[in-house]
Amino acid sequence: MNILIIGSGGREHTFAWKISQSPLCEHLYIAPGNGGTSACGTNLPISGTDFDSLKKAVLDKKIDLIVVGPEDPLVKGIVNYFQSDSATQHVLIVGPAQEAAQLEGSKSFAKAFMKKYGIPTASYAEFTVSNFEEGLEYIKAHSLPIVLKADGLAAGKGVLICNSHDEALREFELMIRQSKFGTAGNKVVIESFLEGIEASVFVLTDGKSYLLLPEAKDYKRIGEGDQGLNTGGMGALSPVPFFDDALRSKIISRIVEPTVAGLKSENYNYKGFVFIGLMINQGEPFVIEYNCRMGDPETEVVIPRIKSDLLPILIATAKAELHAVSLDTHTQTAATVVAVSGGYPGEYATGKVIKGLDLPSGEHSVVFHAGTKQDGDEMLTSGGRVLAITSFGNDIEEATERSYHLLGKLHYEGMFFRKDIGYEFK
Repeated sequence: MNILIIGSGGREHTFAWKISQSPLCEHLYIAPGNGGTSACGTNLPISGTDFDSLKKAVLDKKIDLIVVGPEDPLVKGIVNYFQSDSATQHVLIVGPAQEAAQLEGSKSFAKAFMKKYGIPTASYAEFTVSNFEEGLEYIKAHSLPIVLKADGLAAGKGVLICNSHDEALREFELMIRQSKFGTAGNKVVIESFLEGIEASVFVLTDGKSYLLLPEAKDYKRIGEGDQGLNTGGMGALSPVPFFDDALRSKIISRIVEPTVAGLKSENYNYKGFVFIGLMINQGEPFVIEYNCRMGDPETEVVIPRIKSDLLPILIATAKAELHAVSLDTHTQTAATVVAVSGGYPGEYATGKVIKGLDLPSGEHSVVFHAGTKQDGDEMLTSGGRVLAITSFGNDIEEATERSYHLLGKLHYEGMFFRKDIGYEFK
């Protein structure tokens, strides 16, 4: 079978690493891929939103299965594009159609979906320029902290937690009237702040059946002790220590099953991953957000924990035959630590030579590339998040120590990583 993975980050390298191990995988292509994915397959220099060029590659390479990694192509309708074209509609594809991808593409869409199907989430209201003044009054009367979310995709930067009414009013005006987040902020969802501890669950669904993947917890803040600016993620753990059977049962019955039932009831074409971001408050789960794909760096701990061959499971998803397969997982703990460029998540330089990648990673660890590119014999940095080092251990301390040990052998100018991943569980 010939497979095409779309995307260029650590998530896509992890998919490539796992899928390339399957005996069903004949040829693997990644578009555009990164410096690490080329060790698993063939990189194709095509953007994930260049649908016409992707179509040509799919036909030229006789692709049988497409796995879409990032949200942008999904929200822009890549599934619809391939399935509506007679030349490519035979190709299996993992990912939701455009209307279903609005679970991530529109915060107001997701909130309305949760309200309709009784899925626990924070109370909210939504505002545009047409009811801007009402929005101001709503903020003034709202308890603190207050959460403002740009309705559309904003590269992970469209969520603001405001601790004063003045700050919230100022940010609301910047979003609505001054396009702080571009068109993504034309509509703003204002939510009550949920307290607790965050975790994420991941579901594979074919729109009817589902498989629950291992859960994870990621670390978004740049600074140790979860301080400083939000990032795309500085590390992740799986399994999560407080994820006991009682909590898992609540999440399945109150969130996972109503979500899948809602997708089916709405007749959405959803054959792919659902990432459910949760806030756990005194043992009670609430949904913060949906994503229509796997997370990053959560993928780097979730996928390695899957013992089963992933490819037959993805094929079953795309064929709407998920009820016929099962999933086995490793019981050990997986921990990933992300190495980033100096200055990230602000301005940062790229093109720095990465040294130490020729060292063996060992039987317990894997180095996933997130923002790298090959330049002759050298591997260079090409993004804010550069590498994700995932290790297994009998507990969080052993797994994280193995990742830190390997990080000590790697180097590039400006390299930075948090030294406290999993700190609250040690």
